[in-house]
Amino acid sequence: MMTRILDIWTAGGWVMWPLLVVSLLVFGVGLRLWLDLQRRQFRRLTDAEWQGWVHRPAEGQGEVGELIRYVREGQSSEEINLRFAEVTAAQLPPIDRRLSTLGTLVAAAPLVGLLGTVFGMLVTFQALAAGGGGQVTEAMADGISQALFPPEVGLCIALPGLVLAHLIRRQRQEFEAFLARLESYTIQHHRRTLPPAAPPAVAPTLEPVRGLMPAPLPA
Repeated sequence: MMTRILDIWTAGGWVMWPLLVVSLLVFGVGLRLWLDLQRRQFRRLTDAEWQGWVHRPAEGQGEVGELIRYVREGQSSEEINLRFAEVTAAQLPPIDRRLSTLGTLVAAAPLVGLLGTVFGMLVTFQALAAGGGGQVTEAMADGISQALFPPEVGLCIALPGLVLAHLIRRQRQEFEAFLARLESYTIQHHRRTLPPAAPPAVAPTLEPVRGLMPAPLPA
């Protein structure tokens, strides 16, 4: 069985081996990133749980609890906003870089397949130029196989890769939306817990003392 699969694979020419490397990279990078986002704690928390941790940061658990304790150390709304910006800058760019790498690999798969088409057509034309005979027919069959099989494999790699990239992009958007909700709720809670501002002091009005009023000048 494995020998048959290997024979079919090698019938596509040497381009099949770069396609195999691209395939392993696509599903290796994509599945690992998808699993990392799938295991994030925020996906298993209810709104009541993380909102309760905002009120009582000491009860927070896991990465979300640590995040809440870090941002609650801010003394003002501006400082809390800055801490959330630091968290966003630390969490989202690594996901974006890995997602960009996945997109590049997915786009490369059909292009490598087209490269196989070019070399397959070259083999076919060389067989046609060599004249008739059984060996020429066999060489033409090999060239056609090399021309058709790699693009098919490239598309079979790219299509599941596109679906995987779409799922990862949705998970990334969900994580970003969770951070935005957490930031909004934390700032609202911080403003509600601020002590009421004291009313502004009113300066007393001074009334003129009658005894100190200047006497009117005689006409």
